[in-house]
Amino acid sequence: MYELGKDQRLEKYDLAHTTVREILTEMKDVSEIMVDLAYASIMFDSPEIAEEVENLEEDMEELSKTIRIKAMLSARTHKDAAKLSSLLEVAAASRRISNAAGDIVKLIDWEVDKRPFLSFILREAEEKIKRLTLKEGSDMVGRSIGELGVESETGMRIIAIKRGKRWIYDPEEDTGLKASDTLIVRGTDDGYDILRSFATGEEKWPVYPEEEGED
Repeated sequence: MYELGKDQRLEKYDLAHTTVREILTEMKDVSEIMVDLAYASIMFDSPEIAEEVENLEEDMEELSKTIRIKAMLSARTHKDAAKLSSLLEVAAASRRISNAAGDIVKLIDWEVDKRPFLSFILREAEEKIKRLTLKEGSDMVGRSIGELGVESETGMRIIAIKRGKRWIYDPEEDTGLKASDTLIVRGTDDGYDILRSFATGEEKWPVYPEEEGED
């Protein structure tokens, strides 16, 4: 997602034609990426990432409003209302998570030396947020995230890509990778080491029989 206005960002959700459950799923996904990006913005002292978190917080506000309206319009019986009430509780939890992510990015206004506690907390976490640069010699270059199966192969999720002065947040499976891309990734230390070896070209990306056209 590049720099878009609010209306353009919301177009991807197709709010007019989505169901309550679909919006709920979207809210859970958005709140998850918001937390990842919020921590990344502080770790890498990036106002650009922090701004994207704020944009997503606006999106969540619209999603929250839409799901409430759709729930009210969908409830025809007491039984329907009870089911939708449970879904709305989950939606409210996702909204609270997104609000917390919004609070985290406010730390970007603090001096770096006044937030050492955050680095300590993140070092102790099982999954960490790190960055690496895709080298020209890597055979990841010119292929999409889905084609490579990055998360299934390494356990690392690419949460953002910096390409020149532009950012791609929460990239899709069909997003292609280019040399010199800076990848912001989340996962374990072991997974990061594996992905880094591929990104630098030290190791070749695994090729399995089915990829070679073998039976």
